[in-house]
Formats: sequence, C-alpha cells, structure tokens
Amino acid sequence: MSQIQNDLNAVQNRISEAARRSGRAPESVRLVAVSKTYPFDAVREAWGAGQKAFGESRVQEALAKIPLLPAGVEWHFIGHLQTNKIRKALPFFSLFHGVDNADTARQMDRIAAESGTFARVLLEVNVSGERSKYGFSPDALRAEFDSLLALPRLQIAGLMTIAPYADHPGEARPFFSGLRELRDDLQQRGGVLLPELSMGMSGDFEAAIAEGATIVRVGSAIFGERPRKEE
Repeated sequence: MSQIQNDLNAVQNRISEAARRSGRAPESVRLVAVSKTYPFDAVREAWGAGQKAFGESRVQEALAKIPLLPAGVEWHFIGHLQTNKIRKALPFFSLFHGVDNADTARQMDRIAAESGTFARVLLEVNVSGERSKYGFSPDALRAEFDSLLALPRLQIAGLMTIAPYADHPGEARPFFSGLRELRDDLQQRGGVLLPELSMGMSGDFEAAIAEGATIVRVGSAIFGERPRKEE
C-alpha cells in the first residue's frame, strides 16, 4: 500500500473516531481531499484508494485535472473565486466553498441564469476577523442574508470558515462553534435549512467535527508537504 493510501485511510479513521466521540454517525462527515497544487498522479492515487471528492482553488489547474478522472468524481472549488473566472468554473464544480462577498454571489447568480444552471455554494465567514482572510463578517452576513436568499440561481447549502493557525487544535473550537451558532441563527431567521458546515483542515479537523462540521478539507495529511508554489 502506498503512502497516500496509508495516509488517506488514517485520515478517514480519524474522521470516523471524531464523529463517534461527538455522538455522530461517521457518514455525517464528508472528506474533501484538497488536491490543489499537487500533481495529478497523486490525485489519481487517492481516487484509486477510494476518495471521490477533491478540492481545487485555481480554475486553470483544476480544468487540467478534471477531464482525467471519471465523471463520477466530485470537484469542489475551495478558494477565493475571482469574478472573471466564474463563467469558466461554474460547469465543473458541484460546490463552491468560498463565496466570500455579495458581489461574487450576484455575479454567480447572473452567470448561472445565463447558462441555464444553478450554483450550489457555501458562504465563507471570517469568524476570526483576521484581515488576511476573505469572507463575510458575521454581522455583514446577517445584514446581507435575505438579499442572498433572494438570488434565484444561487443554492446556499451552508457556511464555511477557516480558523486561525494554532499550536493546539482545541484552540480553533471557538471559531468553529461560532460558525455553527451563526448558521443556526440564520436558519431560524430565514426559515431555511443550511445543512453544510465546511470547516476543519489537516491540523484541526477533529476539533471541527466536535463542533458540527459536515465537510472537512484535508490536503497535507493525505498528500504530504505541499509543493512550494502555493498562492
């Protein structure tokens, strides 16, 4: 068994154990293998080991990989999406994790209408308030939420966040619980279901699962150290 297969199995086992510790079914948490910047051979190896959902953050890189795997593979766009790339990206991704402002949301809705399709999205929230991160502030999202719900071609499936780096994964839990509480508030106020919480990465996904994550985004714990061409 290869290193990627071993590491993928280890991550899946950790996800299952974290879910059980939280009184949840292991299948309530989905793993997106963050394949951005990794070579296609690594992606193919993970797919061969049973992984079916991959996350990319550069449209051009993703479009080079997507045709090389079967149509049943699920591709997620997990980075900041520039508005001039929406039209290219929209047909290829089943979920956009990083819709981080109202203008991008409106542009996606318009382009989806022009192409006769829908955009399934997660709204990115900058729970920590870090200036280096994209995303709605919690207060801004509350203020914009009704107008975002009114966009007919935008299917809002839930929320996403990135916690600040911490030496101990438990330090991220307040940010994850903050996202869950915001989701619960928006559901109640808007009378809608927002089933997905995308939160947790290689260093803190178990803490995210403890706070209700339904999707975790894991790259280096599966594929190893990221190639040094990171954006």
